[in-house]
Amino acid sequence: MDHSPPGLRKTPQQQRSRAMVERIVAAGRRVLIEQGYERATTNRVAEAAGISPGSLYQYFPNKEAVLQAVVERYSAEIAEELAAVVTDRLDLPPEELIRASYESLLDLLGEHREYVRLMARELPRARVAPHIEAMERRVGELVTAYLTVARPTRRVRPATSAWLLVRMVEFLSVQYVLEEPDVGRGEFVEELTRLTLAHLAPAD
Repeated sequence: MDHSPPGLRKTPQQQRSRAMVERIVAAGRRVLIEQGYERATTNRVAEAAGISPGSLYQYFPNKEAVLQAVVERYSAEIAEELAAVVTDRLDLPPEELIRASYESLLDLLGEHREYVRLMARELPRARVAPHIEAMERRVGELVTAYLTVARPTRRVRPATSAWLLVRMVEFLSVQYVLEEPDVGRGEFVEELTRLTLAHLAPAD
């Protein structure tokens, strides 16, 4: 299976070529985070990678191709980490699982804060939407599977609950990390946990 980044001029066959592509993508990530989308030029990426612009163009035709590879690679890594937030805690009682998952989610978003800001506020929506939707589907499938087995609610289908919860928690958590409101982290987690438990409460 070909795991090359999208937008490449050619698929690298040699180990040296694959290493060069990885080097360019890693440099593109640094430049995107440090300089922002508008200032992330191919010249800056080439400089960060320690290569000439001509060497970069042997693999990527333009800035958009480099940034597409960066966004796809970075988003896939975060999706894996988000999935682990849920799967690593499935043996906990429901309330503990929810609280611990939200704590870990905030840790993860804080660790990647600048990338989260770029995804939410700077990168073109058409570029990031497929990756956000893929992450939502991945986590939503895990939550649906958990709710199907645990069945903490009889009011709403597991898939419906998962869709609502994933997007509610995603939006509120991202805004909390980016806005840094005058709300303590413990208070935020407790309120988010309370909202989740209220939604999952069995029908009377």
